[in-house]
Amino acid sequence: MLIPKGALVVSCQARADNPLHGPVYMTAMAQAAQAGGAGGIRANGEADVAAIRAVTRLPIIGIAKVWDDRFPVYITPGFEQAAQIAKAGADIVGLDATPRPRDGEPVERLIGRIRAELGKEVFADIATLEEGQAAHAAGATYVATTLSGYTEETASRKTEGPDLELLSALVAEIPAPIVAEGRFDTPDLVAEAFRRGAHAVVVGTAITNPREITRNFVRAISF
Repeated sequence: MLIPKGALVVSCQARADNPLHGPVYMTAMAQAAQAGGAGGIRANGEADVAAIRAVTRLPIIGIAKVWDDRFPVYITPGFEQAAQIAKAGADIVGLDATPRPRDGEPVERLIGRIRAELGKEVFADIATLEEGQAAHAAGATYVATTLSGYTEETASRKTEGPDLELLSALVAEIPAPIVAEGRFDTPDLVAEAFRRGAHAVVVGTAITNPREITRNFVRAISF
């Protein structure tokens, strides 16, 4: 199942320290997103993916976050995690497609194995135009701006809002569906991404993380 053009994809994720962590809450989030018109869901971990798959037929981008102090790559670093996500019901496997060190095989080989052995589409999280081009050449179905500002190479140019310039460059240079993701926190920014040629836009925190939404409001309070 592919991500429809013009879709808003809602990222339903909560870390272990978040009160909404776990399949019960993330399934409810996914159902709420679907009721609101979302065209896809992004979810982390086989338990959440399986639970969300049971209640929706929307396309699911599944990822598996594996934290390891030895490696900077934590989004689906290896084939084992990709296989688990695929088995849980993800239509598309999302992964960190930067060339940084990972606990697994080179990303080009990983993309190829996911396509050939699992029969799944690949959603490549990248941070630069060159990384997007490499991911596309390796067979990724979608290329997304997810990691711009979150890698050592791009941290110095991280903006408060999304990296719209990277989005425009990817759209101009890569003949594949380009997805805008990362720091999209207003409807106007989502609309701007589509004006710039995005195939879809992923929004997470601004929709599905009440703790961070509350913190943003509290930070704005002044007397």
